[in-house]
Amino acid sequence: MQYRTLGRTGVQVSALALGAMNFGKIGRTTQDEATAIVDAALEAGINLIDTADMYSGGQSEEMVGKAIAGRRDDIVLATKATMPMSDERNHQGSSRRWLITALEDSLRRLGTDCVDLYQIHRWDPSTSDEETLSALTDLQRAGKIRYFGSSTFPAYRIVQAQWAAREHHLSRYVTEQPSYSILQRGIEAHVLPVTQEYGLGVLVWSPLASGWLSGAIREGRAVTTSRSTFMPQRFDTTIPSNRARLEAVEQLAKVADEAGLTMIQLALGFVTAHPAVTSALIGPRTLDHLHSQLAAADTALSADVLDAVDAIVAPGIDLAAHEKYDTPPALLDPSLRRR
Repeated sequence: MQYRTLGRTGVQVSALALGAMNFGKIGRTTQDEATAIVDAALEAGINLIDTADMYSGGQSEEMVGKAIAGRRDDIVLATKATMPMSDERNHQGSSRRWLITALEDSLRRLGTDCVDLYQIHRWDPSTSDEETLSALTDLQRAGKIRYFGSSTFPAYRIVQAQWAAREHHLSRYVTEQPSYSILQRGIEAHVLPVTQEYGLGVLVWSPLASGWLSGAIREGRAVTTSRSTFMPQRFDTTIPSNRARLEAVEQLAKVADEAGLTMIQLALGFVTAHPAVTSALIGPRTLDHLHSQLAAADTALSADVLDAVDAIVAPGIDLAAHEKYDTPPALLDPSLRRR
């Protein structure tokens, strides 16, 4: 396992990190299965575990808490808030009111008195940067969080938050967690240059592109992945963007074969090769999934392989741009771009 410094914090984290989104009802994972996955990940050298309050309505945090009991000090523990936790309108967002409540709930579920990294799951356009950063700074000073970061923020919001922290003499975001894979490279054009400029650690999610790069999706095969059962539109190959992904996957499979790699090794080796990326979050649903992904722990792609990938999906290009989560709200809601 390789280790890298998380931004400018001095904290050393593994190049592969364990994402716990599949723990609980989302991935149909039991506590025993989740604990076995955590045990195997730690044994392999992973030292960063990432979850969120909204994953399976808090189940993921509870499972992570039970799985790491007695060894909390050896783990860099990360969670997130902001996404809705109930139908109550104030049980979401990044206001001081909600973040204080959400963190206390997360600490209780995780069975700890402090998280190492507390992340704002999505930019909340209804809350000012000063409001959010002030609350996070106070929680940090109270010893409840050690660092805080953002997740899936547009590049201009990352910059704005850095300036707001400076202007109001508050602590700043030290990490960003964006979606990034061979098939979705848009952040190379805007987000990653900004994270490098400000020295942020980068924890990328969905490096296997929701299973497109797992090796299970190929031309002529029925798509039977877990994700395809509840997101069928993302895997319908009659849709042009999905067809483009499948064509890219077929070409990438040839590159992997010629290099003696699995598709998973190619996919994870690609994202961890970018100098702006600290860690790739893997989200196994089973032990078999975990072991297939751990095989990429020491994968280092040659320049020839990286060039071959660039020839298939050009740098800075998203093959399914409509699936991005950092699109400015005005591009999605017509009322925000009309006088």
